[in-house]
Amino acid sequence: MHRAVRVTLAACAGFYTFRYGLHRPVSATYALFAAVALGVLARVEGAARTRARTILWTLPFACGLVCLGTLLAVRDWAAALGMVGVGFAVSFGTVGGPRMVGLANGLQLLYILPCFPPYSPDTLLQRLLGVVVGLLLLAGAELLLWPEPAPPDYRGRLSRAASALADLADLAAAACAGRATPVGVVTEAAERAGTHLDELRFRHVPLMQRPASAGAVDRALAHCAVALRYTGPRVLGILRLAEARPDPAAARLTATTGRTLRAVAAGVVRTGPVPETGQVDRDLTAFDTARAAAWEADRDADGAVDRAAARDADRDVDRDAGRDVDRAAARAAGREPAGPAADPEPCYLARPALGTAALDAAEGARFAVRAVRVSRHAALPPDDTPADQRPGPFWYAYDPAPLLWWRRLRANLTPRSVAFQNALRTAGALGAARLLAGSLDLSHGFWVLLATLTLMRTSAADTRITLRPALVGTLAGAAVTAAVLLGVGERPLVYALALPPVMLIAFAAGPAFGPAWGQGLFTVVVALVFTQLAPADWQLAEARVVNVVAGAAIGILAGLCAWPRGGGQDLRRCTAGMLDDSAEALRETVAVLTGTGPAAGALHRARRSALLTEAMYAQYRSERHDQAEDGPNWQAAILTGQHTVRGAEPLLARVPPGTAAVHRNGQQVLMRHADDVAGAFHRQAAALRAREPAGSAHPALTRARGALAAELDGAAPLRGDGRVSLHSVDIAVWLTGLLDDLRQIHDARPSPPLG
Repeated sequence: MHRAVRVTLAACAGFYTFRYGLHRPVSATYALFAAVALGVLARVEGAARTRARTILWTLPFACGLVCLGTLLAVRDWAAALGMVGVGFAVSFGTVGGPRMVGLANGLQLLYILPCFPPYSPDTLLQRLLGVVVGLLLLAGAELLLWPEPAPPDYRGRLSRAASALADLADLAAAACAGRATPVGVVTEAAERAGTHLDELRFRHVPLMQRPASAGAVDRALAHCAVALRYTGPRVLGILRLAEARPDPAAARLTATTGRTLRAVAAGVVRTGPVPETGQVDRDLTAFDTARAAAWEADRDADGAVDRAAARDADRDVDRDAGRDVDRAAARAAGREPAGPAADPEPCYLARPALGTAALDAAEGARFAVRAVRVSRHAALPPDDTPADQRPGPFWYAYDPAPLLWWRRLRANLTPRSVAFQNALRTAGALGAARLLAGSLDLSHGFWVLLATLTLMRTSAADTRITLRPALVGTLAGAAVTAAVLLGVGERPLVYALALPPVMLIAFAAGPAFGPAWGQGLFTVVVALVFTQLAPADWQLAEARVVNVVAGAAIGILAGLCAWPRGGGQDLRRCTAGMLDDSAEALRETVAVLTGTGPAAGALHRARRSALLTEAMYAQYRSERHDQAEDGPNWQAAILTGQHTVRGAEPLLARVPPGTAAVHRNGQQVLMRHADDVAGAFHRQAAALRAREPAGSAHPALTRARGALAAELDGAAPLRGDGRVSLHSVDIAVWLTGLLDDLRQIHDARPSPPLG
């Protein structure tokens, strides 16, 4: 209601001032429609100052569109071509973020209105004056009339999630130190963390609050959310693994993770201190060095025992088997069944998964700190990503904003991009509508384009669903309009007095009760406006109905001809492609770490594919679709792609290329497991493309995970000569986690809270 009052007062103040005070009907028309364009058709969100600033920022673009439309109205074909160009540019510009999405329809109207006859370039200054006054009045109304407070932003969600994860990390550190915590306390902390992490999903965040722009700040906030959601399952893994075998070193690192997450929670909001990475960097390095040293010491000790046993066995062959000294030496060397050599799990395989989970959780917290520092414009060290692995995860922090926008636009210039598809669909529909309205010489032809713009959706089915109430509302509004025009006749004063209350009701009832009320009441509003500009009769209502029907028909035809199934049409294909790219990325990562293959950009392709899939899923969530065709767990699939990239990045940074396996047999074993996991990814992608039923890929997943679990349990350790690389275990844990993520795609149950 507050918004309806602000728009009504701004529109009517400009309209009445120019129409009756200054006797400039052209300026009156543009002042009213400029306020309606950005106050009703556009979605300008945020605090009062933010909304006013956005309107003022839009002012030069609005004037440019009015100038362009005025000049191209000279010919119908020129106006139609201009409509195609403006339609594509404005619609495709929404890749820049939610703010552009909200402004798109309003900006389109500011070209639509002047591109229709009469061709009057001599009135351009009057038109611009009306637009400027209308937008200034709207910005002033936003500041002075019931100014809205700032809504809860995404930073607050990140802060709550990081704080809840910090509490959970403290419990995990206590478990690693051998201190018992009541099960109820752990369960409550895990549920609280899962709830706050789930709030970071874009489907739970209002459109205008999503950090989805091309700028570095929004990219960093989105990466912070990914880092927290990556860290959550690793902290839970620490809790689970520490129950069986505590580890004081892992306890210290996990406590550092908790402190780092608290620094993230305090620093992500603008009022808190900017977090530092110094402590977590030092503790990560110390833990990794100490773990490697202990690993080598245990491995050497085990090797020494094996070598002693071999020497004693040789002596047993040469000497008399009955000598007690030799038997005692054999027992000391561990050849007896109770000795160490009979233990199927060497001591250096005692706690590999727990150490890896602690490292991964700390890496996730460090990544979140760096993301927060980017979002706060704090200094970052030079990008230390190896040349063959670039671009690194924070590449955008080192580039200027115009370059970031250009890269976002260039990345979406592909038929796979949902923004590109929508822009082509919108441009084609609006261009056709403008050409049709001009060639048929429809009265008030801009209503055709307005109907196409407001009724067309990203899928033909969604457009059809919206069309029915819109047409019903238009017919009802036209009937009321005809009755009013016939009953009142030529009495402009009556229409002038009726316009403000009817406009107020229309702008308040439309968003509250749906398109039927919105279209019906807006029909009456438009009639009340035009009757004050020129004499009108009941045929104005007839023209409104004809134009709305024509515009809706064009919108449906455009939807049928161009990607008729909207986001749902390509979501399966994009998700399957993302899984294929992720499979190649994980295989290439293992090849680089084991020295069996070079880096060829697979990780970069997987990162880009995940971004495109996220955009497609965002549109899919905004559409109406049949629940029977809802498909598998799309969010789990996107998380699988994200975790592939997020897990590969710290491995590539921590493990020198070619050092993950200490012998050729270990390289072969790791590559075989990487091939198995990649094969599971490819099979899952094929299952999505073929629309196979849920669970169709589970047998292959089970076999691959069983083999990796056997490696980690020591049943078939990654060794051929009695040695195993610590980094091999890190890779195995990462691959196991990816298989767990992959399983959730076709799991009939909801995803785990922290998954």
